[in-house]
Amino acid sequence: MRTDYCGNINSSYVGQTVTLCGWVNRSRDLGGVIFLDLRDREGVVQVVFDPDLAGVFDVANSLRNEFCVQLTGLVRARPEGQINQDMSTGEIEILGKSLTILNKAAPLPLDWNQENSEEQRLKYRYLDLRRPLMSDRLKFRAKVTSNVRSYLEGDGFLDIETPILTKATPEGARDYLVPSRTHKGQFFALPQSPQLFKQLLMMSGMDKYYQIVKCFRDEDLRADRQPEFTQIDIETTFLDAQGVMSITEGLIRDLFQKMLNVDLGEFPSMTYADAMRRFGSDKPDLRNPLELTDVADLLKEVEFKVFSGPANDAKGRVAVIRVPGGAKLSRKQIDDYGKFVGIYGAKGLAWMKINDLDAGMAGLQSPILKFLSEDVAKAIVERAGAQSGDILLFGADSNTVVTEALGALRLKLGEDLELLEGEWKPLWVVDFPMFEEVDGQFHALHHPFTAPRDMTPEELAADPAGALSNAYDMVLNGCELGGGSVRIHNQEMQACVFKLLGISDEEAEMKFGFLLEALKFGAPPHAGLAFGLDRMVMLMTGATSIRDVMAFPKTTTAACPLTNAPGEANPEQLKELSVRTVIEKKEKESEDKAV
Repeated sequence: MRTDYCGNINSSYVGQTVTLCGWVNRSRDLGGVIFLDLRDREGVVQVVFDPDLAGVFDVANSLRNEFCVQLTGLVRARPEGQINQDMSTGEIEILGKSLTILNKAAPLPLDWNQENSEEQRLKYRYLDLRRPLMSDRLKFRAKVTSNVRSYLEGDGFLDIETPILTKATPEGARDYLVPSRTHKGQFFALPQSPQLFKQLLMMSGMDKYYQIVKCFRDEDLRADRQPEFTQIDIETTFLDAQGVMSITEGLIRDLFQKMLNVDLGEFPSMTYADAMRRFGSDKPDLRNPLELTDVADLLKEVEFKVFSGPANDAKGRVAVIRVPGGAKLSRKQIDDYGKFVGIYGAKGLAWMKINDLDAGMAGLQSPILKFLSEDVAKAIVERAGAQSGDILLFGADSNTVVTEALGALRLKLGEDLELLEGEWKPLWVVDFPMFEEVDGQFHALHHPFTAPRDMTPEELAADPAGALSNAYDMVLNGCELGGGSVRIHNQEMQACVFKLLGISDEEAEMKFGFLLEALKFGAPPHAGLAFGLDRMVMLMTGATSIRDVMAFPKTTTAACPLTNAPGEANPEQLKELSVRTVIEKKEKESEDKAV
């Protein structure tokens, strides 16, 4: 039906006759000549209809936005001085010779010139995706996956599918359950990730596996979360952590070079402990120059209990953020930042302005100065590296509260004060704790199949709180692009980890019996990593939500306005599945009571 895409027509086509199909982007009558902007997936081209062809001109005059049409015309150069620099086709125009309306469009429920609500955009997603901004993002995403496949297959990776209907996997979120018709009262779970299957593939001798795969998690949603999302899943045998990091870093560097012409350079590496201490986050945005500085040791003897209390508590922390030029912040701005850190449990935000470093105490301004000796105030200023015109913002509380509050404040200050430096700052974060302890119970920080670093089962059992996992996260601009680990590949270590997590032998057998069985038969050392494809494309395209790089996403309540999913099931189908809803049960109880 067409010879070319609209967006591909350029000056090399001058003198040729082309046939195009697409949608009316805009139509205008200028002095008896109709100018039509025709749009398809590849772009927009201008078409001119003269009144000499009366029949064609009349059809052109009836067009409205988003009519679907087919036309044939002669490509000609635009008159000198009328080249449109905003269009890739701006050097040429098409003189229309024939025009067919393939389908008319009803009045549009979306406004092309104004912001629409997200609900409207998702309800009429097929219209929203016609916008060049949205179609370009989906085209970009397709090129990303194509490049990923090419790179990994060039390195010997096999694309292998894993089941969607499976058992629950311990990934930290609720599972989506699917009732079984043939096994009454039993359920499949949709996979939160292919974790156990990719490990089994390594035990099967597949050596290098990858999959661009759908994952499902029933969790509270936000800008970078969806109930179904896509992972670039990677697993290898006979490679250590450094080997996996080298392969995946190479993949991302190649991707950014090809897609954005950006050289990310070598990725620096930082321990989890350093990241939390310096930036208050295990995914620090290195474009932000602000850092947290610990000062608890300087404040143990002060009379100000707000400082001395946490300073003398083994689980407490006192830290400051030095904000260059921050002395210009107003009291209202400082109070607003105090309210902000309150979201994270902080009881307040102490501050100190360094108006004149050379003037000693007289050059400092702060409501807490009366509690500090000159020596202590000077030591704090020196350790923070503060200069005249700076401000120091203090956090004093439990280690968790101070780290989270100042970590979040650091990001907000960087954004508010426009402090970000550079466009792309990648990072590896390594040496995560093996476990986190909550109310005396250990929980896996990653998942229970992550191996510890350089420990035997006996050493791990003796000091689980001090154990580090052989795990690694790739971070870019404050976002976790992907994470992975060396996996446990022997029974003794896996049994030790399960025991520390409070998983009994019976529970382990019920949930992971097939994996434990596989570990008996010469399971090789293996390691892997999974990238969040949606988040990666969001970052690369400059979108603010992963919903804007997915074709048909859900709302923040996990609903689809387009299809009205989720919806009620047919009662006969529920009966066949041996499933009764809570509403159904209540209605039956009400009927029985009435009888």
